[in-house]
Amino acid sequence: MGKHRMPKAQGLYSPAYEHDSCGVGFIVHLKGNRSHQIVDDGLTALEHLNHRGASGSEPNTGDGAGILIQVPHEFFRRECAALNIRLPEAGQYGVGMLFGSQDERANRQAMALFTAIVEEEGQHLLGWRHVPTNNSSVGASALAVEPSMHHVFIARGAGLADDDAFERKLYVIRKRFEKAILRWGVKDEEYFYFPSLSCRTLVYKGMLTAMQLREYFPDLSCLLYTSPSPRD
Repeated sequence: MGKHRMPKAQGLYSPAYEHDSCGVGFIVHLKGNRSHQIVDDGLTALEHLNHRGASGSEPNTGDGAGILIQVPHEFFRRECAALNIRLPEAGQYGVGMLFGSQDERANRQAMALFTAIVEEEGQHLLGWRHVPTNNSSVGASALAVEPSMHHVFIARGAGLADDDAFERKLYVIRKRFEKAILRWGVKDEEYFYFPSLSCRTLVYKGMLTAMQLREYFPDLSCLLYTSPSPRD
């Protein structure tokens, strides 16, 4: 077979816009009902997209897989209560997933920096939660660069008119941290990264295959969702 070549630019088509296509699936309830079943179905859809992922010489080291979900307020309210973190009402706080170093001192330094930025931006950091993981099925290459993972909870400060304003503020906090960590001299600074920081959504992801995500994050098997009552 001859070497495949892109078509030449013509009409509205340009080969400059060609790119690799990852598999993406969407699972929703048309009436907005919240349930763990939607998360479970989303994971099943991801697993059926396993052929769209890639792995190299190690079949158990993937090029990345993840899931985007609504913030599971009921789940976090229970988990945070055990950590003496008191969450406000749903929508009145943001939650982020922080990838960090396996060096605890570096993590403490990075968390201190992040806390300072949050306070400078007029918000209030409520606390941190270590994200439980199960890496028993993960390949050696992924294990070699596996980050520590923490959830951070940020209460909405005064003066923010709505959710959109809070989302913009969280974005500013996230970008400030990503730039500041490179200047602070923290060990493993390249490890520190926020896949998400939002009052609406949360990302669970990693250097995994689609089939590993469910097992790697035990949270995904016990998330609690309660749909609003009709009068809400």
